[in-house]
Amino acid sequence: MAGIYIHVPFCRKKCSYCDFHFSTNFEGYRGALISKIGEEIAYRKDELPFPIETIYFGGGTPSILHKEELKVIWDSITHHYDISSLTEVTLEVNPEDVNEKNLSVWKSLGVNRLSIGIQSLKESDLRWMNRAHDTTDGFRAVEMAKEFGFERINVDVIYGLPDLSMAEWSSALEKVVLLPIDHISAYCLTVEKKTALNNFVERGQIVIPTEDAITEQFEVLVEKLSLHGFMQYEVSNFARDGREAVHNTNYWRGVAYSGFGPSAHSFNGTARRWNIANNLLYNRVNFSEDSWYEEEMLSTENQWNELFLTGLRTKWGVSKEVICRFGGLQKAETLKLEFWGNQNCIKESEYSISLTRKGMLLADKIAQDFFRLTK
Repeated sequence: MAGIYIHVPFCRKKCSYCDFHFSTNFEGYRGALISKIGEEIAYRKDELPFPIETIYFGGGTPSILHKEELKVIWDSITHHYDISSLTEVTLEVNPEDVNEKNLSVWKSLGVNRLSIGIQSLKESDLRWMNRAHDTTDGFRAVEMAKEFGFERINVDVIYGLPDLSMAEWSSALEKVVLLPIDHISAYCLTVEKKTALNNFVERGQIVIPTEDAITEQFEVLVEKLSLHGFMQYEVSNFARDGREAVHNTNYWRGVAYSGFGPSAHSFNGTARRWNIANNLLYNRVNFSEDSWYEEEMLSTENQWNELFLTGLRTKWGVSKEVICRFGGLQKAETLKLEFWGNQNCIKESEYSISLTRKGMLLADKIAQDFFRLTK
């Protein structure tokens, strides 16, 4: 099985915390760029010799695309790839784009899972974030999508926000878990360079919470979601009734996927590649001649490091069978395993090594302890 990711690099507004590749000035070339994505899909049709299991429309803001634009991409995929095993088609949407017309279009094109960016339940947060919706829009979008027949709905929320009290965070979670959704993605606010948020922080206009406060918010998040049936299956992701996001889960399990569009990434098991992150240059590319992407072949050490970096983030952990294929743990790594086990951060089963709830707080640090030096 394999997956397809489509990067739609258009947004109406620039969120103050976002460093993904996108443009807010795209009307003059949006049609041409969508056609170019369709062309790239066709050009690379032989790269994935497996049936497609998942399709993910991300961005940017794919929910601003018109029916005809989405259809250009959809038709190129269905014409050039085997979708007989397709089970999940996700579309990232902003609350302000959810209406009956769009819901009808998305459903008619095969979308069966929506990921709605609520982000915060505080109006003041949404304002400094430069979001185009308010809290009422977020709840309305979820309810409308459910009434329209979408059974699989994720909402994105952010913690670690400035001036977010524990009472506010707890209250927000109480409201979110009552929504008709089966999935929640909760991300800690990260201050990225070259963002408006970074400027706010440097000027002292926004103060990021302490690490202890963020840890407490994370612990409340996990506990409260668990009480309402949302099981943590990855550091930032929680699902009810076993409805994990198949596409993202496949990322963490090392399943091959192709990414199309400006800045999109791809992975085939032994190499990663990423497209040029420039809309205008991408639009002028001759796929058969020009240099329009970079590629990195993964060494054995890189593959080992990625195994731990991604695997330890999930409830499934790192497979001992796969570890054996790499020759097993080295002595220093065995000592690290014992150390983190004694710290109640790692647990072992017959088949895998995984993190405890406490360990999830330190997932990246623990994974790095198992990294091998690359040549």
